[in-house]
Amino acid sequence: MSGIYRELAPVHDTTTVPLTVLEPEGHARGGIVVLHESREFNDPLLELMRALADDGWTVLAPDLFHRPAGGTNTPDRVFGDELFADFDACFEWLTHHGVFRDCIGVLGFDSAGTAAALVATNRRIGAAVSVAAPGIETPLTPQAVPLLAAAPAFQTPWLGLFGEDDPLTPPDQVERLREAAARADVATLVVTYPGLHHRPDQPGFDPADLDDVTVLDAQTRIYEWFDSYLR
Repeated sequence: MSGIYRELAPVHDTTTVPLTVLEPEGHARGGIVVLHESREFNDPLLELMRALADDGWTVLAPDLFHRPAGGTNTPDRVFGDELFADFDACFEWLTHHGVFRDCIGVLGFDSAGTAAALVATNRRIGAAVSVAAPGIETPLTPQAVPLLAAAPAFQTPWLGLFGEDDPLTPPDQVERLREAAARADVATLVVTYPGLHHRPDQPGFDPADLDDVTVLDAQTRIYEWFDSYLR
């Protein structure tokens, strides 16, 4: 069973970002930064983080909302310089704890999935995964960039998982995103699942339920993406 504790990582602007850290037993294979759009973890997301730690990864989840209210970002979305500064603080924390630079990945869901994708266009790390990332055609905030515009500039191998019935990620936009990402100089893969049940951060797996089989496939792809590129 992996251990979990709280930490603080210095940010270049003299603040610190609070971290939730889950460490594997024994030597870590690498590190995964989990971006999330909530101030608390729901049980399925925490279980996924534990599963990643049990698979050998050091998992870091920064509190992206640690700055005082009234800044340039909305209360539930952090982009631009603040996002990159907090990610860099996580990156430095991992390297100072013995993780090699090319063995660091980033994972995000919903608008935090958009944040993970934008990190992958601005930072050269080992791997990135976005699940249900909106803001494909229209930026989520003035500090964000539409994913269609950003995708050709991916510096990091990127996996995007989407649901056909998600109104925030229409299939035609996802298809254009797939084409834009294919122009990047790194490996990219966009996978579309039927319906909306492709979220390993949502409750429970039942092998008798087709939707849950979809969840299992999505979770397996996340593991395999990190296994393939964090070496």
